[in-house]
Amino acid sequence: MFHDKFHEECGVFGVYGHQEAANLTYLGLYALQHRGQEGAGICSSDGKHLYIEKAMGLVADIFSEKRLKKLPGHIAIGHNRYSTAGSSILKNVQPIVANFSMGTLALGHNGNLVNAGELRKSLENEGAIFQSTSDSEVVVHLIAHSKGDSFHERVIQALRQVSGAFSLLILRENELIAARDPYGVRPLCLGMVDGAYVVASETCALDLISAKYIRDIEPGEIVIINDNGVTSHRALSGPRKAFCIFEFIYFSRPDSYIFGGQNVNSIRKEFGRQLARESGIEADVVIPVPDSGVPAALGYSEESGIRFDFGLIRNHYIGRTFIEPKQNIRHFGVKIKLNPVRELLEGKRVVVIDDSIVRGTTSKKIVKMIRENGGAKEVHLRISSPPTVMPCFYGIDTPTRQELIASTHDVEEIRKYVTADSLSYLNMDGLLKIVQGPEDYCTACFSNIYPISFPGEHMEQMEFLFK
Repeated sequence: MFHDKFHEECGVFGVYGHQEAANLTYLGLYALQHRGQEGAGICSSDGKHLYIEKAMGLVADIFSEKRLKKLPGHIAIGHNRYSTAGSSILKNVQPIVANFSMGTLALGHNGNLVNAGELRKSLENEGAIFQSTSDSEVVVHLIAHSKGDSFHERVIQALRQVSGAFSLLILRENELIAARDPYGVRPLCLGMVDGAYVVASETCALDLISAKYIRDIEPGEIVIINDNGVTSHRALSGPRKAFCIFEFIYFSRPDSYIFGGQNVNSIRKEFGRQLARESGIEADVVIPVPDSGVPAALGYSEESGIRFDFGLIRNHYIGRTFIEPKQNIRHFGVKIKLNPVRELLEGKRVVVIDDSIVRGTTSKKIVKMIRENGGAKEVHLRISSPPTVMPCFYGIDTPTRQELIASTHDVEEIRKYVTADSLSYLNMDGLLKIVQGPEDYCTACFSNIYPISFPGEHMEQMEFLFK
């Protein structure tokens, strides 16, 4: 349908110390739905037992009032899934629940472990039996196989063995544990509501339940929440921070504050302003590709003085499946989601703002639709990020290198392919000058400089592993 975009990774949410822990977790997952739409799960604890409910589909479709009543207790964790490693099947939906010598645990993970394959082989040689194909289950087995005297020591030992990106939650009968990889690739924050602690991938999930943001969980930090309160361990060390720059470009919700309290919407507007400074052009109207292109388009309009309008209208009510017409309808996959407003575009010089170009197929259809259906005289495409030349191995479902149009074509070749009158991307220096601490970001998809190395495997092997 409309798959020429990077896909979200996953979202995690947890509550400790609230009598409606499962209900709050349901709301938190609802706010984080954009981070994964393939499946969702919630696991709760009443202090004695763990209860799990999960299914394929969207949060609101899975969790009825009847189903939420099956999740009693004052502690809960939840997970939205978009498959990055492991196929899209029910057994890969998280949280993962496992029994072992120290009791029962549930785990939800956002990110990708680049050494999961090696660790899995080693664990299987030691007798471990895996129930899923998800890399997250590796962490469960590492905890179970650890020789640490306490559960907390086992968690630390396990997480010191994994390499890659992880923001994860672990639930036990009487405690909630949150951990973030030493690079801090994915966001994770701590909040509080009604005296209960909350952990979430993004602050927008805190807002929905009226929780107060306390702070980010730091890179390399393990936070333990139980009857003793909140205990922090800076147990994982890394050579540098490597926040995912694409969280600002596309993934996080605009109303969230991530990576040290930076507002996503404000950053995206500044990307648009910088794009106008770098590649301004005479035009009549600036329009976004909704929804992710809206903030950057507003910034571009404000900086350039060219009026902003919604020249493309998005259908927000597309289900996961629909009946495709048997007859050939031109650009049907894009038109089911977007439609141009001819009255705004006819005879106009139009600047179209989007956040990225992946394969280029959707951009081509949008440009042609604006010209042919909208009647635009000129179509100038502006992208609020640099050209995407490499795939991500840290928790984003990206195409292979060969499928990324910018990895094999220069800007002029891409312009010709998408049939735009002009095409410009935001350059790397312009991108990084907008964010705080530019040296702390992972830009591997633009620069081919990967901050977390792949142990003993070449790029081609890694691409195969994560497809």
